[in-house]
Amino acid sequence: QVQLVESGGGLVQAGGSLGLSCAASGRDVSSYAMAWFRQAPGKEREFVSAISWSGGTTYYADSVKGRFTISRDNAKNTVSLQMNGLKPEDTAVYYCAAVLFLRENYYSSVSEYRHWGQGTQVTVSS
Repeated sequence: QVQLVESGGGLVQAGGSLGLSCAASGRDVSSYAMAWFRQAPGKEREFVSAISWSGGTTYYADSVKGRFTISRDNAKNTVSLQMNGLKPEDTAVYYCAAVLFLRENYYSSVSEYRHWGQGTQVTVSS
């Protein structure tokens, strides 16, 4: 069983930066593709970014491209999301997700991911 624990959320002013981290535990977690999703109040959970098991392939939602960077450290079993140029519309609960075999055409689909963390709140003030 894979367990995911997010950390690093908080309150930041618009234009500021914040880094999120996801600690993964379980068997062969370094073989899993990982992703970040977010969910704002009253809205559906949406894709933010994903990274292949090797770190060689990354995906971004258009809304965060150029501002967010996803990375992973398989030696430490962690995935990070560096968020720069934050906007009030980035306010949401951010979730870490994992799947063993990521189908390339479905990387942004919530249903594609098998394991989820509990989420961490990110609030961007204007």
